[in-house]
Formats: sequence, C-alpha cells, structure tokens
Amino acid sequence: MTTETFEFDNLIAGAYPPENQVEIIASGETVVRGSVLGRVTASGKLKVSASAAADGSQVPKFIAAYDLGALTADTEAEVFKAGCFRVSGLTLGAGHTAASVRAAFDGSPIILK
Repeated sequence: MTTETFEFDNLIAGAYPPENQVEIIASGETVVRGSVLGRVTASGKLKVSASAAADGSQVPKFIAAYDLGALTADTEAEVFKAGCFRVSGLTLGAGHTAASVRAAFDGSPIILK
C-alpha cells in the first residue's frame, strides 16, 4: 500500500469549497498557484493581473489553481472561480495590494480572508 502526503500551502481558507474551471492562460506569463489573474478583453485569455494594465486584465477575476511556471505558449489550466482564500497565500501582480484585490473580488464568489 502506498501512502501519499498532502502539504497545505496557506491558500485555501474557510469552509466555502473552491470551484475550478478551465481557462486559457496567455503565453509569456509566469504563473504560480495563487496568482491573481485578469481577463484580456480582446482575446479572452487570462494574464497575471497588473493594476496599470489597460487591456482588461487589470481587474482581478480568478486565482491560479496550480503552478504553471513560465509559459511559452497559450496554456489551458484550471483556475479558481469561487471559494474562500487567504490573502497571504495570493501572489499579486504589479501594483496590486491586498486592499485593491479585496475590492475587486467584493461581491464575487471569491472570498478573501
């Protein structure tokens, strides 16, 4: 019999279970579990959300479910679209703060603690 261990990573919090969906992450992005992602309006692809972006991705929409590393091509990946997460477990893009991300997710099915 094989035994596997699971290590908690400080991302998921509370009893509200996370919900995943598959999205396309744009090439050129470096994504780790917990990266806050926004959607590019023109392409519909996701990028790490940076507050100064002007392509739609400046608005946080999702959280990366897995480490993807540096992407050299558009990649399908699971993202969290709902759930309860710790702000301290998130990886924020340039210019974002805990307060700006909390404000963006306010009223969405993503709850930050």
